[in-house]
Amino acid sequence: MANQTRRVKGPRPKHVPMRTCVVCRTTRPKRELVRIVRTLTGPVVIDLRGKQNGRGAYLCRQQVCWTAAFKRRALEHALQTAVSPEDRAQLEAFARTLPPTLPAPATAPVGDDTVVAATAPPASSNQAPSAR
Repeated sequence: MANQTRRVKGPRPKHVPMRTCVVCRTTRPKRELVRIVRTLTGPVVIDLRGKQNGRGAYLCRQQVCWTAAFKRRALEHALQTAVSPEDRAQLEAFARTLPPTLPAPATAPVGDDTVVAATAPPASSNQAPSAR
């Protein structure tokens, strides 16, 4: 038993809750998305803290997703209720304050610092040149 090596324990990585935008289906950290809630009393409101009671749906912080949500009725489907004209006007006013688009989220796993370059396979010298 004296030959066993001991692992040095470091700090655990912080857990980051991930959520999916109901329009573009992009998975992002919860803090990067805006939560829309159908409250228990009925109205649909914006929940910037992400803690309000009720059925929620998440949208990216970009106008593209918000306009598509209104056009395709994605919020009404996700919240399982009709959005009233007053609530929709409130949501549209908030959407106008957002940037048009966001950069794509990083898809590499956390802690993966390697970069893989896509290269074409080497051409063999026995192949005949293609006629163009």
